[in-house]
Amino acid sequence: MAANKRNETTGPKAATAASKVMSDPHSTAQEKSAAASALAQVGRPAVTHAKAASAAGRDLSDPNSTARERSAAASALAQTPNKKKP
Repeated sequence: MAANKRNETTGPKAATAASKVMSDPHSTAQEKSAAASALAQVGRPAVTHAKAASAAGRDLSDPNSTARERSAAASALAQTPNKKKP
């Protein structure tokens, strides 16, 4: 439904952070998933899928995540669909 979509895009700071996460050989698959989702949404509105949103949520709750990884994850989560209210 159109009402459930957000019209968000990844900003320049988050895109730079996501790019650095993608090129970091020490980034985990989970971190790269969240970063890839954020990068896919640069310059055009899109919706983060459930699997990438789940990875982004784990990145945000991981105390070992860097600020760069958290920035990319937060950008991806900001672009998840709104949940329907019961």
